[in-house]
Amino acid sequence: MTQNTSHEPDDDLAADGGRSSPPSAKTDGGVAEREADVDYLDTEINILKPGTPFMRDHLKQVWAGFVAWTILTWGPVTATFLAPELMTQEIPILQFPAHYFTVAFVAPTSSLVLAYIYTRRRDRLDEKYGIDHTTPAGSETDTSPPEEGAAVSDGGEAE
Repeated sequence: MTQNTSHEPDDDLAADGGRSSPPSAKTDGGVAEREADVDYLDTEINILKPGTPFMRDHLKQVWAGFVAWTILTWGPVTATFLAPELMTQEIPILQFPAHYFTVAFVAPTSSLVLAYIYTRRRDRLDEKYGIDHTTPAGSETDTSPPEEGAAVSDGGEAE
């Protein structure tokens, strides 16, 4: 099976037993057509006003993660400052002060969980916009010889 990394519909896939949808079916709402016309190398990137639907969706995801991270990381510290009586009480089952448990366990663990959530949502976003980060095994993407004096994969120098 060939891999289409150009983000364009592959006419050869019609011979796959009818599993592919007809070209007239726009399951993505026409996003692929709009995205195909964007030249990302010449497009000015403005983080406050993204120019493409993918950038807008990704920015929403980044800001949501940042807000969640800020609350989960700095929330326990702020709560300890604002309500020291409540946060210095021991948690009944664990017998730890609440501020110790939230700062030592909840904050770092929530960062790991947020990283996992981000990667899963980013993968879904990549699928939605047809972004493929994999390279087929055995494909030769660069057939040019290495430059003079360049390091090669075995640690030596290219001849």
